[in-house]
Amino acid sequence: MSLSVLTLVRNRTEHLVNLLEGVARSAVQPDEVIVVDMSDTPVRLEVQHPLVRFERLETDGLPLAKARNHAAACATGERLVFLDVDCIPMRDCLGGLSDAIGAHDRLVCAEVRYLGPGDASGAWDEAALLANGAVHPVRPFPAQGLEQVDNPGLFWSLAFAIRRSTFQRMGGFDERFTGYGAEDTDFGFAARAVGLPLYFLGGALACHQYHPSFDPPLQHLDDIVANARRFREKRGFWPMAGWLEQFAALGLVAWQDHTLTILRQPTQRERDQAMSFWPADGSAL
Repeated sequence: MSLSVLTLVRNRTEHLVNLLEGVARSAVQPDEVIVVDMSDTPVRLEVQHPLVRFERLETDGLPLAKARNHAAACATGERLVFLDVDCIPMRDCLGGLSDAIGAHDRLVCAEVRYLGPGDASGAWDEAALLANGAVHPVRPFPAQGLEQVDNPGLFWSLAFAIRRSTFQRMGGFDERFTGYGAEDTDFGFAARAVGLPLYFLGGALACHQYHPSFDPPLQHLDDIVANARRFREKRGFWPMAGWLEQFAALGLVAWQDHTLTILRQPTQRERDQAMSFWPADGSAL
């Protein structure tokens, strides 16, 4: 079955260049790479990649659900590998993900290692990236092979694979989730609802390129609150509990059993204090 690699980019051209270099070095080559470009100015690459096709999506925000659905709609491959633009696939990542959904219909997440500032600058070497990459502190992956995950809330969208026919059967990501937060958690629960098991795949790695992050993601407060409300209306419980607890502790929101209300916006000092090496992870349920 043919393989499509899908990614979204918004004003991170350097990260996209490294992702595409990782794809070019992969042991298994995809049939195409679909790049949904949401950048303020359309991306122009100095080096042309014959497998890459850009699909422009004009937007003022970050409609992740809509953009991923658009990427999937543009794809022709039966096997879809979604990569966050910050992720550089290592040599065996694409092949491992593709094989994992070949014989069995699954939702499969690849392990991601986290790079520090400058680790992927200029010409990079896979061994050096893996040596520098840090393991995520709260998402354990097997050393090799597949391990089934019972909690669908642990699905993450940084690097995952799914059959296109299954993605279509699920209806893709729910586009009622706009902006940042909860759309991927909802997707994990949607997969469980149709009987699609979630697996973590070890040994097929991607390296996450550094960018300034906030934990909790204070810059997305409005989106997270709005999407948390949507999720609770749909699923009957609150998602992103870790983030909501932190927002409440800071006095940014009032969070009770049935209500979630923004009380104020974060101060610049609070934003500065929330700067983190780790990309924010609010998936704990």
